[in-house]
Amino acid sequence: MDETTLVARAQDGDVLSFEVLVDRYQGPLFRLALRMLHDRGQAEDVVQEALTTVWRRIGMLSDPVAFPRWTYQITTRVTLNALRSRTRQPVDAADPVTLDDGRLDRDAADADRFDPAGVTENQALATALRTQIALLPDELRLCWTLYADHGRTYQEIAEIIGVSRDTVRGRIARARQRLAGGMTSWQ
Repeated sequence: MDETTLVARAQDGDVLSFEVLVDRYQGPLFRLALRMLHDRGQAEDVVQEALTTVWRRIGMLSDPVAFPRWTYQITTRVTLNALRSRTRQPVDAADPVTLDDGRLDRDAADADRFDPAGVTENQALATALRTQIALLPDELRLCWTLYADHGRTYQEIAEIIGVSRDTVRGRIARARQRLAGGMTSWQ
């Protein structure tokens, strides 16, 4: 069943359709929250709160096609509220679990499956990149994560976080510059 139909059925109260939507979005939303919060438990709480809000308000969504953007908006707001409500915790570069879902490590291992030295180097590179991403200011990290990890366009990100497209473009450019600067030892 296509997503628009699932959203329309969920708006009519069909719990099974909403469960299918949750299955599709829960993983990406969790990765977004984890990248921003660096805390698996808090990221799980954020996603649960966001999806609960989506379920309660899905009837108010006027255009079912806007569901992805709307869901990311809600998750982003809940994530930013969680960030504001706590003091920023230092990033532990030795603990990659707090920085990512492990996808970079898996990608690196897949690329060099038969080259142990290559695997080790790529894993170190992935850890260094995760650390640099974690060190970005929240607004840059959010734009970068939505763009690089979630494949959102500048316009979609602008709509999700409520800023102009040019602001998003600037934030992504600044994030790219900082990441490049932080990764100079790997060039």
